[in-house]
Amino acid sequence: MFYASTFVVLGVYLPFLPLWLAAKGLEAGTIGIVLAMPMGLRLVAIPLATRAADRRDALRAVIMAATLAALVGFATLAFTTDTLTIAVLYALSATAFMLLFVLSDVYALRGLAAHRRAYGPVRLWGSAAFIVSNLTAGYLFDIIAARDLIWLIVIALALCLVAAWGLPPLAPAFPSHGERASTPIRDELCGRGKGGATTGETTPARVLLRDPAFIAVVATASLIQGSHALYYSFSTIDWQASGFGGGTIGVLWGLGVFAEIVLFALSARLPAAFTPSILMLIGGIGALVRWIAMALGPPGALLPLLQCLHGLSFGATHLGTLAFIGRAAPRGLAATAQGYLAVSMGVAMAASTGLSGLFYGRFGAAAYGAMALIAAAGIAAALMTHRMQRGVDNSGAG
Repeated sequence: MFYASTFVVLGVYLPFLPLWLAAKGLEAGTIGIVLAMPMGLRLVAIPLATRAADRRDALRAVIMAATLAALVGFATLAFTTDTLTIAVLYALSATAFMLLFVLSDVYALRGLAAHRRAYGPVRLWGSAAFIVSNLTAGYLFDIIAARDLIWLIVIALALCLVAAWGLPPLAPAFPSHGERASTPIRDELCGRGKGGATTGETTPARVLLRDPAFIAVVATASLIQGSHALYYSFSTIDWQASGFGGGTIGVLWGLGVFAEIVLFALSARLPAAFTPSILMLIGGIGALVRWIAMALGPPGALLPLLQCLHGLSFGATHLGTLAFIGRAAPRGLAATAQGYLAVSMGVAMAASTGLSGLFYGRFGAAAYGAMALIAAAGIAAALMTHRMQRGVDNSGAG
């Protein structure tokens, strides 16, 4: 229920907030800067929130606080007209909202592992809710004035707060002394593990930053997911300029997420050969093909097929990343590990989004070529990650 309500918000927020900003009179370059601001603010907010959640073992409380902050922020933003005030309020509100995606994955991995349940089949309900809200918002866009779209976000956040209140407290993160030290990556992906390593004591957070494999995975995820910046920020504006209506735009976004749902539904049945590094490599290749095709100005009939590549470019990368984090993070530091990942992804996404505004304003859809270059760098990082993982497997230490 919480995943669904959170992604109802995202289904309106992601494709249609740029249109709201445009309706407020902001130009493409300014929109890119405004959308990038919360990504920079996350560099401070996410480590503080995740460390607080770990130290106090208070995931549920931090989730509820972030949801309430986002609700109040977006409700206030609806009455704002000044560009600078919009930028500041949006940065604060969006940062609080994006915290939910970091913390909810930590909550899900811990809770599901305790019940030996897979992550993908539960997470897919968030994606399904995204499609429903996306299609609904797309049709409402043809009815509601663009300046009023933000109220859909506010209403959805109110539902999200109710769902957050209903989250049951998790069992303590710190197990009794002497529990087994680790679980395989595949157990985390399929819900059969116990949720990470532990020695009965809290491991210093800096240990994560000394692990070359962890750094490689973070770099891979940041580059591949960061290559989606232009798509997230300007695809709706570009499709609208090409003559597509709100309903068609909603369908296009929904197709991408449907492909993601299919992958999540099948994730628990993936063969063991689909290791985290292989999943991320597949995701990078999917992103590269997708952005090259988008830069070439594909005909409308090809867009549904390209949108289905979202199941790889986002979905496979996301699954591979979380599978690794679930294995690598010591218990009691799961939120911190996700925080480091989110900070790195925030840097990559902020830089990519800022550049997207400049490139799209000058080159239009051809700016997807820059996203293809970022995806190519992600593929290189994925190959490095795969070599590290293969070396561990061959040594028998994995």
